[in-house]
Amino acid sequence: MNEFDVVIIGGGVSGCATFYTLSEYSGVQKIAVVEKESKLAQISSNHKANSQTIHDGSIETNYTAAKARSVRLAAQKVRNFCLKENLQNKIIFEMQKMAIGVGDVECEYMKKRHEEFKEIFKGLQFFDKEQVKKHEPKVIEGANGNDRPENVVGSGYDADWCAVNFELLSEYFVEKAKEKNPQNEVFFNFKVKDIESKNTGYALKSEDGREIYAKFVLVDAGSYALPLAQKSGYGLDLGCFPVAGNFYFAPNILKGKVYCVQNPKLPFAALHGDPDVAVSGKTRLGPTALAMPKLERGKHWFDKLSPELFKLDMHLEVFQITYDLFKDSDIRNYVFRNIFFGLPYFGKRMFLKDAQKIIPSLTINQVELARGYGEVRPQVLDRSAKKLVMGEKRIRTGKGLTFNMTPSPGATSCLQNAMIDSEEITGYLNVSFDKERFLRDLSPEELDSIESKN
Repeated sequence: MNEFDVVIIGGGVSGCATFYTLSEYSGVQKIAVVEKESKLAQISSNHKANSQTIHDGSIETNYTAAKARSVRLAAQKVRNFCLKENLQNKIIFEMQKMAIGVGDVECEYMKKRHEEFKEIFKGLQFFDKEQVKKHEPKVIEGANGNDRPENVVGSGYDADWCAVNFELLSEYFVEKAKEKNPQNEVFFNFKVKDIESKNTGYALKSEDGREIYAKFVLVDAGSYALPLAQKSGYGLDLGCFPVAGNFYFAPNILKGKVYCVQNPKLPFAALHGDPDVAVSGKTRLGPTALAMPKLERGKHWFDKLSPELFKLDMHLEVFQITYDLFKDSDIRNYVFRNIFFGLPYFGKRMFLKDAQKIIPSLTINQVELARGYGEVRPQVLDRSAKKLVMGEKRIRTGKGLTFNMTPSPGATSCLQNAMIDSEEITGYLNVSFDKERFLRDLSPEELDSIESKN
């Protein structure tokens, strides 16, 4: 009989990080991951599905200073883990990164932001137009070969370990967890149909009739976490607004990561450019954002249509929240513009105009849709408060069953969430968790802060 202390549903980077953390730092004896695909990290953590970025808040202009302080510590854990394990240029990669302001209004905003954020991020540099040109010549070069006319400034770093292949990181977490404890297991092609109470724990039943048992179940299943929660009777006041992102490829034009100023009204990432760490010689541009009735992308538009989503969202409050979002002209125009990006012939040309904010000399022949890239991000809707919930959402039942919904920056926060979940799990099972060693290994700054307060 497959009996475990803990079963984690979802073999993406968040679930794998908790698998590793419990194995390395806790007294939990036997842990399993169940994954509906035939390999780990094939949906949101796949190298094609995200921007391969540690989002620490330094160049993400939609982050407040308060959020950046907390996200920086979360990001630090991933960076420190990779460096400690000597994963440089295998899983983690170093490059320059900057957020740019284009035009007088954005440049003034970036100057003020830099002054505030340099207190949070040690060594954060400010780049004037000439310095931006030195780091990223194509950001300043205009279509005629001369410098673009607008003023451009940037804030960021000459070099930072900021790019990660989260698919490979997921596999590495699992490898280390199984090395630490050979009793740990991973079950593939195990799509959970039901989570049922049984004795002092839970029985997990797959669609093909298999069963495994756990004293504690942690659901790290991305877009599928909320449907599983509601099927178990939790999170019934929540809905889901799934947004899928597309990316485009350009030649190897950018040396590092270049991000734009975020419109604060939009709950979607601003356009950015990133050298692809898994496909050499390509700069990836995006994402676009398109709402669709899916919890997961498929090869064709009608693939993976999600009946679970209709159960989540067929409520008056969900329609009210969506209506309120679309009343804002910025959001409405953005959504319609992203729909048009999907049109043959015209879509690529419309996207090119947006991409030329980063690379003014970019031509239509240099841009191609990165087919099979991008994934659905579940934006949570709070039906009680009648609003969109930004960031991560966790449903703790207090009964040995927790559901995590982790839209961006879920991968960045994978070890932070692993620490939080490990504390809950070990407390529930009444076993040890060596948080001090975890922090000493992965976030010594945080440990020093805790010790100084005590």
